Amino acid sequence: MLGLGNPGRAYEKTRHNLGAVAITEAASRHGESLVPNTRSKALLAEIKIGSELVALAFPQTYVNNSGQSLRGLIKKYPISTPESLVVVHDELDLPPGVVRVKKGGGVAGHNGLKSIVAFLGSSDFIRIRIGIGRPIVSGSVVNYVLAVPPQKERELLTVGVSKAADAIEEIVLSGLESAMNRLNVR
Repeated sequence: MLGLGNPGRAYEKTRHNLGAVAITEAASRHGESLVPNTRSKALLAEIKIGSELVALAFPQTYVNNSGQSLRGLIKKYPISTPESLVVVHDELDLPPGVVRVKKGGGVAGHNGLKSIVAFLGSSDFIRIRIGIGRPIVSGSVVNYVLAVPPQKERELLTVGVSKAADAIEEIVLSGLESAMNRLNVR
């Protein structure tokens, strides 16, 4: 499972790092923390969910180059099909804190997803999308996703991160359909 975000303190509380925050929360729920893995250019944790060993990774290549980190991760954790990869990321097209799970689809301008699709040659991986909404005032989307949201929005995003960590567990324990049925109706 790959949680997208940018490395470094300057980005850790931005909207664009919600995927990484959700992966970190999932690791923490299972008593683990993400640690550097230089071969995969990622912070990495292994956890047990039920009887399954799950690798959680936060690429340290910046969002736009997430596929580079995936290259190293797949050497350590081979995936049989694109559907066995789960990517957690921020989503402009959902209201703040809303979480949706789906398989495949377009990239909607998300450069991290573009990088992963380019590496895999497929867009058929599973996505856990955490809504961040669109900027109210017209302006740069880049500035919006890289900004620290105001307190009221942070509260919604915290709920979204928790739901995304729930979705990780649900996918592993009960499958994609169950996760979509459980989370996509709220």
